[in-house]
Amino acid sequence: MKKITLLTVIILTAATATSQQSAYINTINTYQKNYVKAHEVVKGKERKLFRFYTANETYKLQCKFEALHDTTVLHMKTSGKSIPVKDFVRYGKLVFSIHDTLLHLTVFQSVSLKENAQYKNYLFIPFTDITTGDETYGSGRYIDILTTDIINNTAVLDFNKAYNPYCAYTTGYNCPIPPKENYLTVAILSGEKTFAKNFGH
Repeated sequence: MKKITLLTVIILTAATATSQQSAYINTINTYQKNYVKAHEVVKGKERKLFRFYTANETYKLQCKFEALHDTTVLHMKTSGKSIPVKDFVRYGKLVFSIHDTLLHLTVFQSVSLKENAQYKNYLFIPFTDITTGDETYGSGRYIDILTTDIINNTAVLDFNKAYNPYCAYTTGYNCPIPPKENYLTVAILSGEKTFAKNFGH
């Protein structure tokens, strides 16, 4: 039997890692295509104006989840006038490191949606970062997860799936504005970029 050398093991391990990374990138590329295709606000030829960072597994993070048993209702400000605030409670906190910086994001649950059987498991993570107002939408971006995504006090936070609120594309919506506690002091070079059309807002 041919002896397996350490170099062979290293090469095989690297090849497996490369294959897994390629599969992940393909998954994100497919996710982005489906996101654009199914978008409820942007339609037709304007769908070509979506822009994304290149998929990068560095921004898929395994986070520690800390439950926050806080029933205080936060009246989160929105970008609209017809509904100036939307009500959320702080469901928990995700703790993670990126660019050697320890960070955290508060995970919110909508007061109205948690009473809806269809959406009761939906959690909302609005955030801003160093790219906000430059390469990404000026009022911040969102990530959604489910309560069922939290397993043994851990959860995956994938910034490659960060998306813009509807207000990034047109007027007339009341989009929650990320609170200061979710301002990240690093650049998140992942997810959706600014839409390639200026609506003047």
